[in-house]
Amino acid sequence: MLARYLPASFLVLVLIFFVRAPAQQNGREAADPELWGPVATFSILGYDPQTGEVGGAVQSRVFSVGNGVLWAEADVGAVATQAWVDVSYGRQALELLRAGRAPEAIVKQVWESDADPRSSWPKQGRQFAVMNARGEYAAFTGPKADAWAGHKGGKFCTAQGNILAGEAVVNDMVQAFEEAAGHLSLRLLSALEAGQKAGGDKRGMQSAAMLIVKKGGGVWLNNDVVLRLQVDDNPEPIKELRRLVEIGVKQVRRRENR
Repeated sequence: MLARYLPASFLVLVLIFFVRAPAQQNGREAADPELWGPVATFSILGYDPQTGEVGGAVQSRVFSVGNGVLWAEADVGAVATQAWVDVSYGRQALELLRAGRAPEAIVKQVWESDADPRSSWPKQGRQFAVMNARGEYAAFTGPKADAWAGHKGGKFCTAQGNILAGEAVVNDMVQAFEEAAGHLSLRLLSALEAGQKAGGDKRGMQSAAMLIVKKGGGVWLNNDVVLRLQVDDNPEPIKELRRLVEIGVKQVRRRENR
């Protein structure tokens, strides 16, 4: 009934708005690297043989980097998947770890089975790392991951990154992890701080995250998550992550002293 009282020209404009506006918006989003670019980041997976804890930490110049990069399961292991990321790599790798497959075999199987469904998001640009519940690990950096990209292994840790200032980022992360003392979270955090000091993500900082697991290691009943922390949007995400980690470590210590 309302259309009977409105000018035809007005109705045409309304129709144009609703038909064209979403397409224009999608076009802007498709061209916006802040939304659709690779998950340029540096991450580290680590294991503590004294406690049996395993987990990882990550920092990037993308929003909410922890949402999809870090995966972990108690008595199974941890995974980091990044660059031209396929989030299903995390789920697949954990399933294969549960089945007892070695990290090196998992990396090979997951990447080779990738159907590479989108040419603009190539499997040759994927980067991921897998660590089992004993601290054994393997990592992969595709030849089309944006430079500088690569990974570095150490004792009970593997660091990987892309769009970095240079190789020193991952080298310094491994060194910092191995030289740091204290809870696994503090060692992972030291690695992130060292990576950032070496130049980190060439584009800057925005978010950071950490995930650590151990069977029964959480503060509540039937909880295997020792720490799950995310800083989604902050000009100094590693600094904020340290604040959260220090609170988390106090909580862990209180639980251990009960």
